[in-house]
Amino acid sequence: MRTVFRLIIIVFLSAMLQEASAQNKYSTSSPKAAAYFDEALKFYNQSNNVKAIQKLKDAIAIDTAFVEAYVGLSEIYREMGATDKVEEYLKKGIKINPSVFPGMYYNLADLYYGKGMYAEALKNFTLYLGMKNSNQKLRKNAEKKSVNCRFAINAIKHPVPFNPVNLGDSVNSIYEEYWPSLSADEKTLVITRKVPVRRIIEPGVEQQEDFYVSTFQNNHWTKAEDAGFTLNTPANEGAQSLSADGQVMFYTACDRRDGYGRCDIYVSVKRQNQWSQPVNVGPPINTAYSEKQPSISPDGKSLYFVCNKPGGKGGFDIYMAQLDSAGYWLDPVNLGDSINTSDDEQSPFIAMDNQTLYFSSRGWPGMGGFDLFVSHRKPDGTWSTPRNLGYPINTAGDEIGMIVNARGNKAYFASNREGSQGLDIYDFDLYKEARPIPVSYMKGIVFDAETGKKLSARLELIDLATGKIINQAVSSSSTGAFFVTIPSERDYALNISKDGYLFYSDNFALKGVHDAENPYLKDVPLKPIQVGESVILKNIFFDTDSYQLKAESRTELNKLLEFLKKNPAVKIEISGHTDNVGTEQHNQTLSEQRANEVKSYLTRAGISTDRIAAKGYGESKPVASNENESGRALNRRTEFSITAR
Repeated sequence: MRTVFRLIIIVFLSAMLQEASAQNKYSTSSPKAAAYFDEALKFYNQSNNVKAIQKLKDAIAIDTAFVEAYVGLSEIYREMGATDKVEEYLKKGIKINPSVFPGMYYNLADLYYGKGMYAEALKNFTLYLGMKNSNQKLRKNAEKKSVNCRFAINAIKHPVPFNPVNLGDSVNSIYEEYWPSLSADEKTLVITRKVPVRRIIEPGVEQQEDFYVSTFQNNHWTKAEDAGFTLNTPANEGAQSLSADGQVMFYTACDRRDGYGRCDIYVSVKRQNQWSQPVNVGPPINTAYSEKQPSISPDGKSLYFVCNKPGGKGGFDIYMAQLDSAGYWLDPVNLGDSINTSDDEQSPFIAMDNQTLYFSSRGWPGMGGFDLFVSHRKPDGTWSTPRNLGYPINTAGDEIGMIVNARGNKAYFASNREGSQGLDIYDFDLYKEARPIPVSYMKGIVFDAETGKKLSARLELIDLATGKIINQAVSSSSTGAFFVTIPSERDYALNISKDGYLFYSDNFALKGVHDAENPYLKDVPLKPIQVGESVILKNIFFDTDSYQLKAESRTELNKLLEFLKKNPAVKIEISGHTDNVGTEQHNQTLSEQRANEVKSYLTRAGISTDRIAAKGYGESKPVASNENESGRALNRRTEFSITAR
């Protein structure tokens, strides 16, 4: 760290000396004071701050108006972290003559800026910008930081709700914990912990990063445990992202033998409670540059991460890569000016609604350093202008690495605020305006309806309004278990299919309904393709007393069409059913018309008419009571059954 500061100070003081030399004078008329100043610079170059400070003070003792000596003292004290002394000597230099070195205004403003004293910082940035011979690079910085000061002053006047709670000793320890990641059911929490190599805290002991896992049981987090030898190595691994079901982890590792650049993204899969040997995700995601801080989307089809490769907007930018239909990653795409700036962006997190992106940036107006922002995906696929999450979530320091739970009401982040044991994991209630769309989830088991054998089947969750696949998954081949997230405020079709079986159809009407704490638990029996077996098409819709198919029916109809094309020997009967409202004859006619309308859709799409029979049963085959609306809704249905194969 000293080397960096020394370089800054040497460049700064050398520039000042060159300017003075060009004028053949310092601001002092005393040769002895100037000689002390030269000696101070030599001592500083030898890393002897004590003698450098003394020589500068000797120079001031001879000439109390020697501005360069005050500036020199302020810069050395800045390196030493003595901010009170920095402020003292900058103020003295400014009081004597600010035109000798206008950068004194900038340095004093920057000192206040780092402390979060925004009004004082803005005042001095403004004074600096008013100086005629100010440095152009510093002017640009001053203009940007002035914008931040104005933002911060207003943000402090209008704070957002924020009450962080330490997750306690089960998650946090005497070591540093950061980069939380959470499964959609909020039962699995993975953190990065920085531990001494020998597990002993001593000055100078080398430290490295490992993963630790805690589970939520009996209303509290269990003691975080080492994630295991397959993930944790003697080297660093961190900045992880869990899949929605908690079974896949993407993370960052640097300087590995199988790496493509400085830092790469790796992936590991959990099998029978054990993480697999991690694999470098490779090109086109990983390059000769640094790729890090991944965030996997809830549907598993998009990976967000940061990279500093050429061609971006500047520094580290946020990119997104998508999986193609064959399961290969496509070339990453820069998220563009809507998200990225000429400065650094960090720690992207795509929320469980797959529409809301949280990230850190020091390029957008903020409180200074890295601030946390939120942006929402618009219907055309672009991103809204990022919203600063506000004060006191954001401060004059760096805020990096925030995540949000599936319900959208709670955020997790790391902080070293008062009461922590260092850098600890906290959670807090996220205020309404910054929340994503709440997400529930469904989990269960797919099995053979006859034998009970667990099946690996394909699941698709489809937005009925758009026909777009919102989420998809494959149930486990060994356990049949599946897990899919379900954003609220939509109507969905769920289709589960496997070769050799009838597909399963279900419907979720989630508009205005949400209860993530009581998720959908569903075990799904799949019926083998046999004559006499039937499926209720729960996503075939008609208007009341009409046989015209509604647009939302296309998803289900196309699934049936796909099934018939995959099984060309199968013949089916489409059957229409109604409740008992109205006359028996009217209901009989309506059921026949609805069955024929479905048949017409399929035949128009190329299915031979001799493979499809259409029949209406009116109100004659109820599956529930007609005494209440819920029962009548079940009786109004369309089915198909196998008649030949």
